[in-house]
Amino acid sequence: MKAIYSLLLYLLLVGLVIIAVTVAGLDYLIGVVIPYCAIGLFLVGFVYRIIGWARSPVPFRIPTTCGQQKSLSWIKTNKLDNPHTALGAIGRMAMEILFFRSLFRNTRVSLRNDQKLVYGANKWLWLGGLAFHWSFLVIFIRHLRFFTEPIPYLVALTEQLDGFFQVGVPAILITDIIIVVAVTYLFLRRVFDPRLRYISLPADYFPLFLILGIAVTGVLMRYFFKSDIVAIKELAIGLISFQPVVSGDIGILFYLHLASVSVLFAYFPFSKLMHMGGVFLSPTRNLANNNRMKRHVNPWDYPVKVHTYEEYEDEFRDVMKAAGMPLEKDS
Repeated sequence: MKAIYSLLLYLLLVGLVIIAVTVAGLDYLIGVVIPYCAIGLFLVGFVYRIIGWARSPVPFRIPTTCGQQKSLSWIKTNKLDNPHTALGAIGRMAMEILFFRSLFRNTRVSLRNDQKLVYGANKWLWLGGLAFHWSFLVIFIRHLRFFTEPIPYLVALTEQLDGFFQVGVPAILITDIIIVVAVTYLFLRRVFDPRLRYISLPADYFPLFLILGIAVTGVLMRYFFKSDIVAIKELAIGLISFQPVVSGDIGILFYLHLASVSVLFAYFPFSKLMHMGGVFLSPTRNLANNNRMKRHVNPWDYPVKVHTYEEYEDEFRDVMKAAGMPLEKDS
């Protein structure tokens, strides 16, 4: 039911866009006003969340580690899983952000009928997550061709590599296929895994439907239902230069595509998608584990008046002596 609620919400969005464009003629609202509002909300919300996390005190070193810590010189240390230097922490973060190293090492556990726990590899989740994020990044870079003139060399090169196999005309781009398959896998995993389905919320399904809608509408526009590319690029450059122009027969698919992107941007700061920025500020990942080499004092500790044992003994010396209790000092 949680997935159905999210699907119905997305279908409601699709219906509103279709009515706004085909019936009410609100092309300018869908093509200009809503994208501007979405980008503004994304920027303000993203910066607000990052500043909030950055201001959170981290008084102690709490990195999550799973390797040998730096200790004696003759004991081999794990410099990536348990870094003790800033350079090692940077390397660990790079492996985590670029290749999801901790997810690759993740294992799944299940309880058999004989009440025994069974551990196994969970590489499909790692592969699905890696495929989704990398394909999304490549698609984002490719789309920069709509916002730039002339097209930067890196953007053109990325598109050439993406369509390396040159299957059909226009060339089928690999990431278009990968992102649809990856998002579908992540969705089906939440639906068919009982434990994951139990803890999933509508907020977990809704971004998947948004991203899947963006990918499907993009694929339909590229390979099946042609849109006016010149008018789309004119609108995109106009949005960037704050001189938007809605012209030509862009088509309803483009407005559905753009509306889905806009909702995703607006929804981003308030969702779990903020892990994109939060991973850089996670103290369990970005700190070096040098607790054995350096003492870390909490700078936010409130000054507390300490009543030492010496002061306690001086205060109750006569009573303690009369009771026969041992004293460190006789007088």
